[in-house]
Amino acid sequence: MKRRVPALGAMLLALLSAAPAGSSAADTAHGATARTDAARLERLITTAMHAQQIPALTVAILQADRMVYSNAFGTADVENSVPATRETLIRTGSIAKSITAVAAMTLVESGRLNLDAAVQTYCAPFPPKQWPITTRELLGHTSGIRHYNPGEIESTHHYRWMSDGFAIFAGDPLLFTPGTGFQYSTYGYTVVGCAIEGASGERFQDYVAAHVLEPAGMTHTFVDDVFEIVPHRARGYQKIDGQVKNAALMDSSYKIPGGGYVTTAEDLVHFAQALLDGKLLQAGALAQMWVASAPSSHGPLPYGLGFIVWDGGRFIEHDGGQPGTSTLLFMIPKEKFALALLANMDEVKLHPLARDIAHEMQMPFPAPQP
Repeated sequence: MKRRVPALGAMLLALLSAAPAGSSAADTAHGATARTDAARLERLITTAMHAQQIPALTVAILQADRMVYSNAFGTADVENSVPATRETLIRTGSIAKSITAVAAMTLVESGRLNLDAAVQTYCAPFPPKQWPITTRELLGHTSGIRHYNPGEIESTHHYRWMSDGFAIFAGDPLLFTPGTGFQYSTYGYTVVGCAIEGASGERFQDYVAAHVLEPAGMTHTFVDDVFEIVPHRARGYQKIDGQVKNAALMDSSYKIPGGGYVTTAEDLVHFAQALLDGKLLQAGALAQMWVASAPSSHGPLPYGLGFIVWDGGRFIEHDGGQPGTSTLLFMIPKEKFALALLANMDEVKLHPLARDIAHEMQMPFPAPQP
């Protein structure tokens, strides 16, 4: 085994030094952009991959309301030397929260979900707490429901139904009176998923598919079911003591609404484009989501409803991280600009690369946060 570690490193280096995977020069007609060229973008991308030993990275860019770039780099499965392509499926991590929040707002628009009603109105399995909780508070991480305890993110238990995952956290008291603090909580989004099921009368993933994924043209976004055969699904990796290793095991069935999908960079850009073009929500609903609602004195994130909101809504984003993945969806609504980055390794720093790509595209980027 000790002899194989250098070989693995050499394999990764060779893959990252090669041309972008999964597309010919003609295929990257998505490749030449209005304000830069593909070669300069690809130098930025491969440099970042070398620096962080990222096995695979997929990238897609929307500019002036059209996809101007999409490509894949590196390898989706190191052990079997499978190159990444534009169809490679990588875990969304917490970008699933943005998809879930949009699904919830479609129910608000149709009059079937009241954001300010007690969540038990729609999700009877969630037990009442010492204070009432609303769906609005769940979407904005101001409900007081806790986040992961040590070791929970690597859960390998498979849950068949949305509310079964409540067993992990529903017995714990709230951390604060809802609406008075901020605690990022993936578990809170499991409760949102239950509320969507109650309000719609459909299973969560079926409602999301019909009202978000299909209208947005997200044909390569699926629940990350560990038992299903999912073509093009990437393997996930982590880095330990400078060496690339397989990621920790995880079954995300306990948190599908908050981090249980796989997708492509292109699909995330389709999602952004559908939002910007008004195909999923009306302007009023989107405006509600893109206003930071968390009390600023209680948390580091200017969080709206399912999205992080920088500079008063000038920049919109969500990132994600869990075993085997690091992701980022970044948008500048007024510019009709969106950038999606998906890496099949956890703990990857994607914001510096996103900033470099935005600047190469002559687009602004929010200042680094303290």
